[in-house]
Amino acid sequence: MESPHHYKIHTSTQDIHVNWNELTKSNLFLSKDYLLTLEKSAPQNMNCYYISLFENNKLVGIALAQFLDLNKLSSFGERDKCIKKSIRNVVFRNFCSHVLFIGNNMLTGQNAFQFHASLDAKIGVELLQAAAEEIKKTLKKKGIKVHITTFKDFNKTESTPFSIPVFQTYYRFSTQPNMVFKVNPNWHTFDDYVSALSKKYRDQYKRSRKKAEGIHKQKMNLDDILAHEETIYTLYFHVAQNAPFNTFFLPKNHFSELKKNLKDLFLFYGYFEDDKLIGFNTLIKNGNQMDTYFLGYDETIQREKMLYLNMLYDMIAYSINNGFKEIIFARTALEIKSSVGAKPEEMFGFIQHSNALINSKMDKLFCYLEPKTEWQERNPFK
Repeated sequence: MESPHHYKIHTSTQDIHVNWNELTKSNLFLSKDYLLTLEKSAPQNMNCYYISLFENNKLVGIALAQFLDLNKLSSFGERDKCIKKSIRNVVFRNFCSHVLFIGNNMLTGQNAFQFHASLDAKIGVELLQAAAEEIKKTLKKKGIKVHITTFKDFNKTESTPFSIPVFQTYYRFSTQPNMVFKVNPNWHTFDDYVSALSKKYRDQYKRSRKKAEGIHKQKMNLDDILAHEETIYTLYFHVAQNAPFNTFFLPKNHFSELKKNLKDLFLFYGYFEDDKLIGFNTLIKNGNQMDTYFLGYDETIQREKMLYLNMLYDMIAYSINNGFKEIIFARTALEIKSSVGAKPEEMFGFIQHSNALINSKMDKLFCYLEPKTEWQERNPFK
């Protein structure tokens, strides 16, 4: 008997199903507007695929896939100047440079797919696995062999549908945690948050604010972003290049495209000293959840003015004052995010290598793919 389920894969948002957005109400990062931004300003080493799932010709699921060619990167990250970095780079170039993500490698959290309530999640992920195989075949016809296929990022509950036979050859891994800031229901203003801090962390807050005197924060519109595009990119690239590990770099027009497509749902704040842009941060409103996005700064000023910490406080202030329930701080700078009240949420993924022998050793290889970070969790509250 023929299955009532099937999938379709598209490479342009123009071709996706007319009802696509009906399934994105709970996640902006799968909406046509956000995907259109990716289409117009994705990293140059990334190709996006849009997957529709059907049950009896009714749209019951949508998903995003991204193919990354890491050979197109000049650097995977400059911070780790050591033998491990050299080994990692050799491993990547030869065995792991072509990666297919089912999900969004630019974000943290479950932004891979959305299923209608009527679709069994196990059937949904099985269909996505079949779609991933088809994408790999399509790439193979173009002379591109996918080395690694990975489904990311899922919390413990979200990862349960993957316990099916087609995922038995995938290695289940746990990455660095997603730092999530839950807004206490008793906090109605940012002052309530500051009052809830213990003396040590309230002193940290006061010290950081004092250090930042003389810096002016400005909400920037599309014209402002376009006018400062060169400086914005320089500040972003400096931070990105000094991260411990990178799989992509954004193009210059990414933030302006995001502002064009998401409008008031995308917030861009510039930090100025003597009318010179020295840093910026970005936020995306995703329902009652606030997602922190990319940022940039001048490292010399950042240290002196505690700019990054001040940005975190500003993000918290905006989110509390505007009634958001939580802030997704993602998975970098874990300790400093912990010091302002974010808590780690364990995230899981599923990874498979095209070479069966390498795949059987994935538990050993994975430490090179995902460098571990040692950090200490803080509790800033009374």
